Amino acid sequence: MDSNMIGIILAFVLYLSFMIVIGMRYMKNNETSSDFFLGGRQVGPWMTALSAEASDMSGWLLMGLPGLAYLGGMKEAFWTALGLVVGTYLNWLIVAKPLRKCTIAFGDSVTMPEFFTHRFKDKSRVLSTISVILIIFFFTIYTASGFVACAKLFNSVFGMDYHLGLLLGVAVILVYTILGGYLAVCATDFVQGTLMFIALILAGVIMMVVLGGPSEAMAKVGEFSQRAISGEFGQQMQDKFLSNQNYSVMSIVSALAWGLGYFGMPHILVRFMGIRSNKDVALSRRIATVWVVIAFAGALLVGALGTVYHLPQVLSPAAAETIFSVSIQHMFPAFIAGIFLCAILAAAMSTADSQLLVASSAFSHDIYKGLIKKDASAKEILLVSRIAVLVISVIGFVLAWDENSSIFSLVSYAWAGFGATFGPLVLLALFWRNATAKGATAGLIVGGITVILWHNLQGGIFAVYEILPAFILCLVVTVVVSLLDKNKDPQMLAEFDVYRKLPD
Repeated sequence: MDSNMIGIILAFVLYLSFMIVIGMRYMKNNETSSDFFLGGRQVGPWMTALSAEASDMSGWLLMGLPGLAYLGGMKEAFWTALGLVVGTYLNWLIVAKPLRKCTIAFGDSVTMPEFFTHRFKDKSRVLSTISVILIIFFFTIYTASGFVACAKLFNSVFGMDYHLGLLLGVAVILVYTILGGYLAVCATDFVQGTLMFIALILAGVIMMVVLGGPSEAMAKVGEFSQRAISGEFGQQMQDKFLSNQNYSVMSIVSALAWGLGYFGMPHILVRFMGIRSNKDVALSRRIATVWVVIAFAGALLVGALGTVYHLPQVLSPAAAETIFSVSIQHMFPAFIAGIFLCAILAAAMSTADSQLLVASSAFSHDIYKGLIKKDASAKEILLVSRIAVLVISVIGFVLAWDENSSIFSLVSYAWAGFGATFGPLVLLALFWRNATAKGATAGLIVGGITVILWHNLQGGIFAVYEILPAFILCLVVTVVVSLLDKNKDPQMLAEFDVYRKLPD
């Protein structure tokens, strides 16, 4: 083993050990389910903002998005990034304060399914049960994408067997999530978000400087595109670049529709619920927006400039998602490169840990305590939560076993699943007095079914990203059924009126 590899390994060991130490540090803070799931609603604005964005972006920010740009998909990557930037800002602006206020007003809810139950006065608990099923289903897929990112990183950097890297990544995530709960997840995400931010800025700037500045660098990228289209770099690369030449209006709409997903992402919405005060939201919103804009710009630069930065080496389409890790190893001494390579691990881990926590909290709090054992103690709920984290991880591990899995594809499917089901319900729950449990249940079912069916159909109108039609159908069905529901709960209407008058 050469000295470069030793330096990278040392950096990884230190980083992973630090994450575990954080988990152990916060273990003593979990005396109640509110502590474990929301940190007692005492998380400050900086940690809230950075943990929200780190958990949002996942491994696709440093692997999937740069890989897409590397393969000539700059138009798709740009419009997707723009949709996500706008969605991030609007989510913080429109949803953050009302959601924190509303979840406290309606039963001091600590999970999204519990919030839906209290807000819509669903005594049958059908709504919360369907919500939990959707959370577990889509988060298992989403978590698998984070596991894939970890495995691909270990494989590309260390030459480690994909499946061994998968096992190592899952093991570390499990340890600190099970030990520390929400506070550990927020603290590790704060560190990981900072690391991702710095790594993307440095990589993009260094590439641009080495290639002769902005104008010279982009000219070289354009030249590379023409050579790729001519077939100079092989048939697969030619096919990828040709497929991205005709980017239609329908494709732009699909890319922008990614922004709708934010209104329904439980692992992001829970950050709004756990922030210390509504007064902190404005600062968190500014921090989050700046982070997202700069991080996306860095990711797009790394992918686009990476095509010419590494010439005469050209990555195959299958290896395109490793462009960031390949670039970092080329730029820095071994130990420093190892630290920045941990940013990829950070991106994957920061999302997977948040999703595991939300999915396990939904099962333990809304299924176990809500339906199976209503008198379960706080310690019992915590134990069930930790067991649920383990079980969901095992299922995600199985889904991630295929080393040809696409990080971007997995994230895309799960993102649509949450955005199109929970998104309309959250907006209506916060801003429409007359939304009912029957309407919400009908919308949730229609939205979920539409995502699954649309995702598996191809051609024509089905080329539109499934989040858009499913979001619209969920919204329309919820409104129509609620209007037709004549048996509106007077208590629900009265509590909504009180909530809307509460000060921010």
